[in-house]
Amino acid sequence: MKRKTASFLGLLLIFSSITVSAADSDTVNAIVSDAAEYVYKTTGNPQVGSTGGEWAVIGLARSGAEVPAEYFENYYQTVEKYVKDCRGVLHDRKYTEYSRVILALTAIGKNPADVAGYNLLKPLGDYEKTIWQGINGPIWALLALDSGSYEIPGNAGTLATREMYINNILENRTADGGWTISGDVADPDITGMALQALAKYQDNESVKAATEKALLRMSEIQCENGGFSSRGTENSESCVQMITALCELGIPIDDERFVKNGNTMLDNLLTYYTEGKGFKHTHEESGSNQMATEQGLYCMAAIKRAIEGKSSLYRMSDAARSDNTASPVSGLAGKNPDVRGTDIVSPGKTFADISGHLSRTAIEALSARNIINGKSENSFEPDSTMTRAEFAAIVVRGLGLPIKSDAGFADVTENDWFYEYVNTAYFYNITSGISETEFNPNGTITREEAAVMVTRAAELCGADTEIDAFAARDILAGFFDYVKASDWAIGSLAFCYDKGILPDDAEEIKPKEAVTRAEIAQMLFNMLSLSNLIQGEK
Repeated sequence: MKRKTASFLGLLLIFSSITVSAADSDTVNAIVSDAAEYVYKTTGNPQVGSTGGEWAVIGLARSGAEVPAEYFENYYQTVEKYVKDCRGVLHDRKYTEYSRVILALTAIGKNPADVAGYNLLKPLGDYEKTIWQGINGPIWALLALDSGSYEIPGNAGTLATREMYINNILENRTADGGWTISGDVADPDITGMALQALAKYQDNESVKAATEKALLRMSEIQCENGGFSSRGTENSESCVQMITALCELGIPIDDERFVKNGNTMLDNLLTYYTEGKGFKHTHEESGSNQMATEQGLYCMAAIKRAIEGKSSLYRMSDAARSDNTASPVSGLAGKNPDVRGTDIVSPGKTFADISGHLSRTAIEALSARNIINGKSENSFEPDSTMTRAEFAAIVVRGLGLPIKSDAGFADVTENDWFYEYVNTAYFYNITSGISETEFNPNGTITREEAAVMVTRAAELCGADTEIDAFAARDILAGFFDYVKASDWAIGSLAFCYDKGILPDDAEEIKPKEAVTRAEIAQMLFNMLSLSNLIQGEK
């Protein structure tokens, strides 16, 4: 790394007297550069671990410091070997081990869903095991999952959702409105971490109220010098967590609630810093502390990113993917080139009326990508029916298809919200009209119609959907009402049952009955998973 801090001490003296909102970027860059150089020198070969490992990698990667590419590549090779040696089990009880590594891999553009063949996201899908170690479990699971907007993979335990982790954090507040590891008095370290995890969910009224109460409590317990004391000891890491929380929340460091006697938290943090030697844990220490230094670096990186208007420390969608790391949602070979996966744009999206529903995971996965919508902001109406036009819309969005022109249906006009979706679905042969001139957009879709359309969509995605008549009859023979299915739907129904797109645990197909919104969400989710267009379990 090149040293760019010849006049660093003078800059530090200037910086300590101003607030972040007024600080010039050169000064902040100098501080980040100096801290990064120290961390780079002291962790030349980062390992899997909280010190000398992931936090160093995260700080260096998110700071934008001049770090040789091989540094991060060597770390990844170390992680691969470690994961392979322990057969994918980083820890049997402390699931923050997975969260920490996921954050580091995401920061350097690697794919945590496939490390030496293991999906490190999978353990975070087990709710009970993740929360076993206490409040740290859900906090860091949420941060890790949201860092790359990752889908929560299925598992054999209690399937977690983002809402479950959010609720767990909210339910474990202290009486005074913050969070702590033990006891019932808010601790700035844990409160800062909890606020970081909840930062993305401020549109949730309960989260917003809890956030405001916690910020008020932290303001009340802030020391007169701008710092914080944790368990009776003033220390740098407490400042780090609260500063990082403000950055995640988009709150200026010089917010009046957190200025005491003219001192901001950043003013206090810099009193622990020694040029070229990193950060101390406490003022009483004679030298720097490695953990405090690594945390100090990623905190300074968070400030730098805030000043530059970049995404926050833990919102890592801007992290460049490595060339040798394939996306787990690349699709099947042979898919139509117009088909593409869709990104998560509303992480944690859920509805009050799907709690405990068998199709909850599917509904939340599609809703997070804006593939399917609720009937209102908080209601999905899983047992309601769906129209042909609504179905065309979710399939077109689910496959990420480009919009196509007029199909010529008299009952589908440019003023209709579904105009482009119906035309596109028809263009790609996913849907057809009930005649040459009519589509019947408001007609209710039946189970056999849904099976045909999903099968055509699967074919577009590259799936082999061909099933001969004899094989189809054999697959459907277990359903005593399969003879009621239309001849044109037999092959598609057989494909959907054979591939698990439709569940085979019922005694009847009920081919001509209206299919529910929840059933359609599950069918589309299963098809997209089969087509490798939604990240699944590995």
